[in-house]
Amino acid sequence: MTSHLLEEALKHSPSHQALVNAVSKRVKQLNQGDRPLVEAGIRVGFADIAFMEIIQGKLKLSMPAQEAAPAA
Repeated sequence: MTSHLLEEALKHSPSHQALVNAVSKRVKQLNQGDRPLVEAGIRVGFADIAFMEIIQGKLKLSMPAQEAAPAA
């Protein structure tokens, strides 16, 4: 994983945690045989591919809407 990809992907993420979760889920999908949504070189790791997909807008990150807490 390269730091410049991480820094750039953080600009497209609502939070660090959302980015970690999205990259983790996407790496798992790639390990299971999903095809990359971006052009990647031969020796590019799955985490870098996930970051590139986020940077290029192929994957969108969003925070789930928080439900209102019930009144006590």
